[in-house]
Amino acid sequence: MVADIELVLFDLDNVLYHYDRRRRVEHLSEITGIPADDIDAAIWDSGLEFQGDSGALAPQAYLQAFGDRIGYPVSLTEWLEARRASVAPNDQMLALVERLRASTEVAILTNNSELLTRHIDVICPELRPLFGDRIYASAAFRSAKPEIACFQRCLAGLGVGPSSVLFVDDLPENVAGARAAGLHAHHFTSVDAFRRDLAARGVDG
Repeated sequence: MVADIELVLFDLDNVLYHYDRRRRVEHLSEITGIPADDIDAAIWDSGLEFQGDSGALAPQAYLQAFGDRIGYPVSLTEWLEARRASVAPNDQMLALVERLRASTEVAILTNNSELLTRHIDVICPELRPLFGDRIYASAAFRSAKPEIACFQRCLAGLGVGPSSVLFVDDLPENVAGARAAGLHAHHFTSVDAFRRDLAARGVDG
């Protein structure tokens, strides 16, 4: 039996946009003069990103902690520049979303600080025309994927039930979390595989 999918909920990094963390770190290194490997260790080996993603740190506190960890007072502009340098649109996926939204609701749930969603038009300017205001950072829900609460709170905000939602993510653990929360889920590996999955579910994309 084909489920009645009312909304497709997308992850952002490495689904709708290609994301290169190394490019982000190298850009920060160019700005600060601090070796890229030192920045990588100070931020991504420290648990800071999870604190931002889960809402344990508010946006300004996260930005302050980001600078404290690497020993350089990173400004909002510099943080945004580095984040923007790390991404590039997945044009095939964005074209698919354009077609999909003609018949199905679409939204984004990304593990990120609200710094990203507050400045999404700087970092990912192609998204607003497709998703409007339905672009959510996990931090807004004081939780992060794959926690069930993150999905539940997001869907409550969207006003939809889990059985009518298809979630799309590149990380298997997040796909498993979505299924545990009662959503349908697709492990994203390629645009073609996703398109085939949509067709199998009776969704035009």
